[in-house]
Amino acid sequence: MQMPLPDAAVILRRDEIAAALRLIVPGEGVIVSEPERRAYESDGLTAYRQPPLVVVLPSTLAQVASVMRYCRDEGIKIVPRGAGTSLSGGALPLADGVLLGMAKFNRILDIDYDNRCVVAQPGVTNLGISNAVAGAGFYYAPDPSSQIACTIGGNVAENSGGVHCLKYGLTTNNLLGLEIVLIDGEIVRLGGKHFDAGGYDLMGVLTGSEGLLGVVTEVTVRILPKPATARALLIGFAETEDAGNCVAAVIGAGIIPGGMEMMDRPAIHAAEDFVRVGYPLDVEALLIVELDGPAIEVDHLIDKVEAIARANRATSIRISRDEAERVAFWSGRKAAFPAVGRISPDYYCMDGTIPRARLAEVLARTRELSEQYGLRVANVFHAGDGNLHPLILYDANQPGEIERAEAFGADILRLCVAVGGVLTGEHGVGVEKRDLMGVMFNDADLAHQQRLKCAFDPDGLLNPGKVFPQLHRCAELGRLHVHAGRLPHPDLPRF
Repeated sequence: MQMPLPDAAVILRRDEIAAALRLIVPGEGVIVSEPERRAYESDGLTAYRQPPLVVVLPSTLAQVASVMRYCRDEGIKIVPRGAGTSLSGGALPLADGVLLGMAKFNRILDIDYDNRCVVAQPGVTNLGISNAVAGAGFYYAPDPSSQIACTIGGNVAENSGGVHCLKYGLTTNNLLGLEIVLIDGEIVRLGGKHFDAGGYDLMGVLTGSEGLLGVVTEVTVRILPKPATARALLIGFAETEDAGNCVAAVIGAGIIPGGMEMMDRPAIHAAEDFVRVGYPLDVEALLIVELDGPAIEVDHLIDKVEAIARANRATSIRISRDEAERVAFWSGRKAAFPAVGRISPDYYCMDGTIPRARLAEVLARTRELSEQYGLRVANVFHAGDGNLHPLILYDANQPGEIERAEAFGADILRLCVAVGGVLTGEHGVGVEKRDLMGVMFNDADLAHQQRLKCAFDPDGLLNPGKVFPQLHRCAELGRLHVHAGRLPHPDLPRF
């Protein structure tokens, strides 16, 4: 994987750039020393590391706008960063770029129960929002496994999901408003506390844009009342294919669980060794199916899911008796990623999405690829919406293993696209999947996507080197303008 070559002239200006940034963000908000910059050299995709040119940590909206304006005027690249939990290299720094850390934007600004929403700064953690409203019986539905650490601004950038996204949606389905700073320092507000906004769906454009279009400085999300009842089934299967068929049968029966997750044998054993919640160890696959709503409805749906599971040859079924047991069922799934870290020196977490009906086929092919590459794989995924998270186990200290792991992962993603799926479900493209974009999109598709980036960032300064396998100059694509009252350039090529 190649990143853009660093601009040596910009690197030589490090001290000058740091001095200018200190005039905007005084005190300890600018980091220049090499040891301190090393703390920001990677995100959750730790195979790739690159210390940034300078780190700047603004604490006010005005500072963010001024930093953006200065970098635009000086032609300096900017990489936005939240908590750094991205698994696709979305926050990988650039040697000639300023890393804009948003960690100091960590306050909840407003809790509005009447309108069922929360206004938060982007550095507030995902779980922090739910904790803030739990006392009043509310919660924020999207719940990535990293929710204790990942921030709501990063969730917007990657359109994060979680175990309950099947019924309650991804970030985009729970987002009401955004405040964004554009590359020229302009501050734009979209949406608000109301349910829907008129005009173009610019929030939809910005959600999942991976820091390529603007920097999020405020987020308004909807909160939901906690369900009256929530119970979970722990269902074991002797064959992984039976578990996959059960997933399809549950959805086919018109049942939409609050969450439906699946783990295979290696993941089950790793999770049970880690959290000790009583997962069955004599099965090849384990489903966790949660039903929520009024008690009478939940009881009815549990009976239906149990019948479907038995029809698909389930070998064991446990139904949570109380809230503590339901939480225990989920604790193993939530801890699956760190648990796998106990059985392998390193692992590579993939993220692709497939049609549910192809689940058994894809799992079987993944096993074949595991044998082909000589690397173990533990499967943990959001079974209900087909979002796979294969964990490829390797040892970076062994020559060639990381390269084999990446090749294995690329083949899994190609397989996802081949069966009618997509390259990513919630982790984003970043640098990890960038060079695979041509598998899913043709040149015309990618050119149109780059035109959208040009409308927001005509000089290509925001998070360059991410998402697009080949960047074209905006002049080659035809410039678009997002400023009010300005029409597209008349020379804009059409397809």
